Amino acid sequence: MDEKTRTEEFSVDGERIVSKIKELLHEGNIRKVIIKDKDGKVLLEIPVTIGVVGVLIAPQLAALGAIAALLTEATIVVEKTE
Repeated sequence: MDEKTRTEEFSVDGERIVSKIKELLHEGNIRKVIIKDKDGKVLLEIPVTIGVVGVLIAPQLAALGAIAALLTEATIVVEKTE
């Protein structure tokens, strides 16, 4: 069975990155999350395995919190399955 994927991009303030990621993960169907700075440079890429979101994502969210403190603006790219 072929799964179709699509990407969505969200521009957020640095202080809202972690909360937006948590909100998106709660929605489900996410395969990958990519965080880019305002210049488009990839800062963090998190593959998300279906059903393994909770404990395994926690360390990446902690790292993301540290990165977010340094950013004024970022882009969140989300790859979703349909």
